[in-house]
Amino acid sequence: MENHVQEALSEIKRGSFEIIDIEAIEKLIKRYFETGENFYVKAGFDPTAPDIHLGHTVLIQKLATFQKFGGIVQFLIGDFTATIGDPTGKSETRKVLSSEQVLQNAETYKEQVFKILDSSKTQVVFNSSWLRELGTGGLIGLASNLTVARMLERDDFSKRYASNTPIAVSEFLYPLLQGYDSVALNSDIELGGTDQKFNLLMGRTLQKAYNSKKQQAVLMMPILEGLDGVNKMSKSLGNYIGVTDEPFDMFGKILSINDELMWRYFELLSEKSIKEIEEIQKGVRDETLHPKKIKESLAMEIVERFHGNGAGEIAKEEFERVFAKKDIPTEMPEFSFNAPIWICQALVDSKLVDSTSQARRDIKANAVSINQEKISDDKLNLEIGEYVLQKGKKNFAKIVIK
Repeated sequence: MENHVQEALSEIKRGSFEIIDIEAIEKLIKRYFETGENFYVKAGFDPTAPDIHLGHTVLIQKLATFQKFGGIVQFLIGDFTATIGDPTGKSETRKVLSSEQVLQNAETYKEQVFKILDSSKTQVVFNSSWLRELGTGGLIGLASNLTVARMLERDDFSKRYASNTPIAVSEFLYPLLQGYDSVALNSDIELGGTDQKFNLLMGRTLQKAYNSKKQQAVLMMPILEGLDGVNKMSKSLGNYIGVTDEPFDMFGKILSINDELMWRYFELLSEKSIKEIEEIQKGVRDETLHPKKIKESLAMEIVERFHGNGAGEIAKEEFERVFAKKDIPTEMPEFSFNAPIWICQALVDSKLVDSTSQARRDIKANAVSINQEKISDDKLNLEIGEYVLQKGKKNFAKIVIK
């Protein structure tokens, strides 16, 4: 049994940035192997944006790992705290969302995460169910557990205070409310990103203050680098892979990462065991395995996670058909326009470029094709007919002009 416990701990430690109270985690896992008794692993998600990318799934993958070793995931939808907005890392007060927006985003979140988590070992909870009941007296009692001086130790708050940037009192409440979630749920472990350390430790502080019989262990996961291999994965930087991306696009994006970043993605995103990954790395070093083939296997694994069995192989075949044979995809977005239409406007309206000026630049750079023929005339008008527009290597659209 001791071997099983150590194997489980190795999987849990894998890729983690910092763990506070690993001894408590070991005891929980050992108890599960001995008695079958489950333990509770909390992670909070404020549904302020409805779509998630692979960077977000690093934490969710770790929750799934805990589920294999006795963990019941407390998937906390912060519908109450999202009306405040987490101030972590922010240089100004965040815009508050309506309850309707929060709940709509929460539903989208749930649809996406159950492609990774085992729903039978997951409790989806909304913190409004206990925070709304806290009342004025309870809130004042909660706030008495932390001083303003301690709150200003946080880097983001101290910078805003020093620069005379407004800090709403409600933002001071956010880490307290997140910590109180752990009291209400009686959590054994809480997971979060490296930027959440202050808030995660608040759960331990408040469990002690409210005489809980436990203080939760804390595990922090690192930030996943985006496709550029330098900056964190972010929609605003355009270096992200969305979990709702089409299989073809998802496969192609993963294939575009460099070989060094590939191992980082294996560590944080793959469901392969540490031992399996080590064997793959050995094969690459021995030159018995080619990095491109390994990257393809990773891409197929991730595509199938979000699009179902067989989707990875189909994406691979489609990718090879398009790029190895320079063919066009079997499926692509389709748009209808009235004749005539200026080529630059057609590129914008079919969502291949953001502006007509960008379209002109792409045409001059020889990056635009119509029916697989490069074009150089940025004043071209398209008449009645069907056309396949292509921008770059991977972006296609079919347009029907009537």
